[in-house]
Amino acid sequence: MRIISKTIFVLTLLMAAAISSWACSNVLVTKGASKDGSVMVTYSADSHQLYGALYHVPGGIWPKGSMLKVWEWDSGRYMGEIQQIERTYSTMGNMNEHQLIITETTFGGRSELVDTTGIMDYGSLIYITLQRAKTAREAINVIADLMATYGYASGGETFSIADKDEVWVMEIIGRGTKLNKKGVNVNKGANWVAIRIPDGYISAHANQSRITNFPLNDPENCLYEKNTINFAREAGYFTGSDEEFSFCDAYAPADYSALRGCEARVWSAFNILGKGMIGDKPAVDYFDFASGANPNNKMPLYIKPAEKLTLKQVADVMRDHYEDTPLDMRKDIGAGGFELPYRWRPMTFEVDGKTYMNERAIATQQTGFWMLGQARNWLPDEIGGIIWFGVDDAATSCLTPIYTSSVRVPLCLREGNGDMLTYSPTSAFWLFNRVAQFAYLRYNLIAPEVQAAANDHESGAQQIVSTIDKEAQRIYKENPAKVKEYLTEWSEMIADRMFKKWQELDTYLLVKYMDGNVKKQNPDGSFMYDKYGRGIPASPDWPGYSNHWKENVVKDAGERLEVKEIEVTK
Repeated sequence: MRIISKTIFVLTLLMAAAISSWACSNVLVTKGASKDGSVMVTYSADSHQLYGALYHVPGGIWPKGSMLKVWEWDSGRYMGEIQQIERTYSTMGNMNEHQLIITETTFGGRSELVDTTGIMDYGSLIYITLQRAKTAREAINVIADLMATYGYASGGETFSIADKDEVWVMEIIGRGTKLNKKGVNVNKGANWVAIRIPDGYISAHANQSRITNFPLNDPENCLYEKNTINFAREAGYFTGSDEEFSFCDAYAPADYSALRGCEARVWSAFNILGKGMIGDKPAVDYFDFASGANPNNKMPLYIKPAEKLTLKQVADVMRDHYEDTPLDMRKDIGAGGFELPYRWRPMTFEVDGKTYMNERAIATQQTGFWMLGQARNWLPDEIGGIIWFGVDDAATSCLTPIYTSSVRVPLCLREGNGDMLTYSPTSAFWLFNRVAQFAYLRYNLIAPEVQAAANDHESGAQQIVSTIDKEAQRIYKENPAKVKEYLTEWSEMIADRMFKKWQELDTYLLVKYMDGNVKKQNPDGSFMYDKYGRGIPASPDWPGYSNHWKENVVKDAGERLEVKEIEVTK
C-alpha cells in the first residue's frame, strides 16, 4: 500500500495543472485500422507546470483490509481513503502489464455538476483502474464502480480506454452536490456513456465532449449509466425522447472557444489520417464547425482512415500545427521571421476593444510528456505491450519504446531525476527542452534537423523492436520469468541511445546556428574550415528572414529603415 500511495501522491504533485483548459489530445486506432494489427492510442499531457517523467507502479498482493490513500491528481489535495484490492497489476505510465491503455482529455462541461464530496478525481481513476483491470470492458466497470462507491470529484472527462482487442471512448460528468440532513451527497456518482469504436475505424478527442446520440440497447457496443438521460431531463438540460438524447449537447454544450480551441484539433487529425476526407465528406465540409462558425455541423465520433496506419503515421499526427490548412500558424506575422508555429500564452489578446484568439494545435510547447500506447494481441502480454514515450513538445522530441512489462524506468526518464525547478544533466526532459528552446528561435531552419533526428531514432527503434520481439519470444518459451528483465534492459539501452543522440544534437545545433549564422558543412556532415587550415570556419551563410516578415516590417517601420540615396557634396 505504501508504494502505491507514495506514487499517486508524487503523480499528483507533478501533474498539478497538467490538464487545464485546452490541454491534451488523443488519437485512437483500432487493430483493424492499423497496418500491423496493433491497437494504438496517443496522448499528450500538456501543462505549463508538468515535469515529464515516466511513472512505474509495481503490482502487488495486499493484506485484507488494506486501505489506499487518494490525492487529487491536479492539486495534490488529499481526498480520502478507499479499499485496496487483494491483487494489483504493474503499470508503466498509462499502460499496465495486460496491455490495457487509459488516457484522457478534460472537457469540463457544466460546472455545477462537480461533486465537492467525492473522493475519486479523474487522474486517480485512471491510475487506480490500471492497477485493477485487465481489459477495456473491465476498466469501464471498475471506473463506474469507483465513482458510484466513492463519488466523482472532477469535471467532465473523456477517457480513451483500449486493450489488445477493443477501443472505447468513455465520457463522464458528475451529478453535483445535494446533501441530505446527514451531510451525505444523494447525487453521488456520475453520468457516463462509453462507445466502442468499430474495428477498422479511428477516433480522436481534444478537450471537448464528442458523444452525441448513442444506442440504448446494444451492450456489445455501448455501455452507460442508467440514469444519465433522466438526470439531464430532470435538470432541464434536455427535453425529448431517450432516442434523441445527445450527451455532449446536454452536459457540455460547445461554445466558440471549445470548437476553435479543441474540436479543431480533432478536425486536423481526421483530415490528416483521412487524407482530406472525414467519413464520406471532404474535410473542408466540416471546417465551419472546426473554426467555430457552425456548432451544428458536428463531425462523426469515428471515421475510417484512408489507409491502414503505421505507428509512425499515428505518432506524427501528434506533431501537427495545422500545416497547409487555413489555420496554419506559420503564415501570419505572429510567426516572426522564421515561421514559428507557436504563440506564447495567453491564447487570447485584445486590440482596440476586440478579442482575438491564437490557434491551439495538437503539438504544443507546454507538453510535459506524450506517448503512443501499442497493444499487440498476437504476443504474450509480457511482450506485446509497448509504451512509446517522449517528453516535451512532440514536434521537437521523439518517442522511445518501453516494454510495459519492464521492471525499471530508464534513468533519463525516471521519476525524481530533476524537476520543473531543478535542472538535471541526466534528464531527458531538460535535454529535450534545451534543444526545443533553441529550435524555437529559428524554427524553419533548426526544427527540420531536430525532426530528422527524431525520425532516425524512431525508425531505428522500430527495427530494434522487431529483433527484440523474436528473442523475447524464444526466452519466454524457455523461461517466462526471465523475459521481463531482458525487455527492461533493452528498453533502457534504447532510451540511453536516444539520450546520447540528443546530447550530440544539442552541441551540433549550437555550433551550426550560433549567432544567427549557419556554418557550412562538407558532404559527410562535418563542418567546413576555410582554405588556410588554421581553425577558422568557412564564411557562414546568412539565410535572413522570411519575405512575409520583411514585408510586414516595411509596413511598420519602412520609412525609418528605407535605404535612401543622398547627394554627397564635394
